[in-house]
Amino acid sequence: MNLYHNLEIAIQTPHIETKEKLTQHLFEYCSQNEFISSEDFEPILFPSPSYASFCTIVDPKVLKARKDFNTNEGLATLIHAIAHIEYSAIDLALDAVYRFPNMPQAYKLDWLEVALDEIRHYKMLNALLNELRYAHGDFVVHCGLFDASNHTAHDVLERMAIIPRYHEANGLDVNPQIVKKLHNRRKIPVVKKLIDALDIIYEEEITHVYKGDKWFSYLCEREKLNKNIYFDILEKHKLIGKHRPHFNVLARKEAGFSCDEIKKLAKIECE
Repeated sequence: MNLYHNLEIAIQTPHIETKEKLTQHLFEYCSQNEFISSEDFEPILFPSPSYASFCTIVDPKVLKARKDFNTNEGLATLIHAIAHIEYSAIDLALDAVYRFPNMPQAYKLDWLEVALDEIRHYKMLNALLNELRYAHGDFVVHCGLFDASNHTAHDVLERMAIIPRYHEANGLDVNPQIVKKLHNRRKIPVVKKLIDALDIIYEEEITHVYKGDKWFSYLCEREKLNKNIYFDILEKHKLIGKHRPHFNVLARKEAGFSCDEIKKLAKIECE
């Protein structure tokens, strides 16, 4: 089996069924084969995200804030935004395997497993969109996560710092705030289903961030780097000071962040 050729197909296909089938196959293959050759393999930079064929991509600055969840359309825009993040996360997890072939086998398995989780998350949310008579692509999106993956394509340490330890970790801050806003409408069946889906995503995203932390720590130890290089990487990518106001200390600690890091990031107490 050509692992990297199949990863290229899985990353570039816009069809979720194909992504799921290939990712499951790749996970099973990596689980059963301890050594996977990467000789003569040169990863390519993908020119556009896999959703470009069915989504209208705009600058993040033109996206409207999602505040009105009291109408079907308002609720659909919220679900669409979260579903789009989960879809993007599928390709990011697959790209983490594809882009850095010299990482250990356990690393490959971790991110293929994350990709399978993200596929499941996306399908849950897309089903809710369909229930509201909408589909992924009905609203405009931005490609910030795709851009972040390209900006970190040269360095696995930066990839682990920026994608799981920054962007996914920010999701741990946001998720409970969304659930809180939806709480007074939870008697509506589709809203209850969304809250249940967000609860599942929240718990599993803690594990994803933890895996990012694990491999970030592994790389720091291997390269004899102080883990505080995380802040240098954030500064390089102009992300210092951009964390959200509702900082989820407990979830971040569970995901591997130290209190020293949390105090630096959010200037709040941590014990």
